[in-house]
Amino acid sequence: MEEQLERVAEKPRESLSVGDLASLNLKSNLRGFLHLSGHLGVMLTSGLLWSIFRQTNLGLALPALVVYGFSFAAMFAPLHENCHRTAFANPRLNDAVAWLAGLLSFYNSTFFRRYHKWHHRYTQIAGKDPELSDPKPTNLGEYIWQISGIPWWLGKIRGHWRVATGQMEEFSFIPDSARGETIRSTRIQLLVYGTAIAFSLLLGHPWAFVLYWLLPLAVGQPILRAILLAEHANCSTDNNPFTNTRTTLTAFPLRFLMWNMPFHAEHHLYPSIPFHALPTAHERLKDRWVHLAKGYLRANGEIVTQLGRETA
Repeated sequence: MEEQLERVAEKPRESLSVGDLASLNLKSNLRGFLHLSGHLGVMLTSGLLWSIFRQTNLGLALPALVVYGFSFAAMFAPLHENCHRTAFANPRLNDAVAWLAGLLSFYNSTFFRRYHKWHHRYTQIAGKDPELSDPKPTNLGEYIWQISGIPWWLGKIRGHWRVATGQMEEFSFIPDSARGETIRSTRIQLLVYGTAIAFSLLLGHPWAFVLYWLLPLAVGQPILRAILLAEHANCSTDNNPFTNTRTTLTAFPLRFLMWNMPFHAEHHLYPSIPFHALPTAHERLKDRWVHLAKGYLRANGEIVTQLGRETA
């Protein structure tokens, strides 16, 4: 630990050479399309299996539901990547895919882009990082409650409603110039949900919206909550990117659906690096991190054992 803390004394932005960073920063429409196609392919395949077996074979239906649900929840990852405008070389593609991914994962990309910009600018700084408005758990009960996803649902419903009705006062990270756009974007998104519900009723399938979106997303949400909690929980509450963010080493399927965001410390140090180059960045930076976990079970286990203690 002492050696790690000595290494973090260097200037963070000098960790990669200018040439290395320029190479890693290259964006690719092809890489973005292939990854998005793969993600949607997992969603469609698992959704088809869930549809086929949900009434005949629970042994096959339930695993399919978990994968299907997490593929929806993990649409947060392309939302996040495209809000950075790093998934594709084309900015309009980034914006369009960000909005679609937000629609599928119950986020709004127009809102999230501004929210997330402040998170990067003020990572782990109390009173400035908007992520800290959702307090980290301090005991086991709070941890279970947060992982359940229920607080997330309540927060999202409240947040979407407040934005859609123009109640923007608490969202200081959204400038006045962007408020109209954010309100319109959220209203359109809620209209899409309402239209989907109306169509399911008109077509005689009143439970379709629940069975093929709401329930799966609710099932997948606890997995995403555990992943996102591991990004900064029990890390330092300062502006040191070597100590305030955790990278988690995990299996390829999870890394794929999360668009390499488990390499989260690398992403925070260099948010300009697109998802497909983060594994390479990790190989060059992995000795610098204070918080490097081997898997999300271990990361969350460490978080639970440290509940209520001071972070470092």
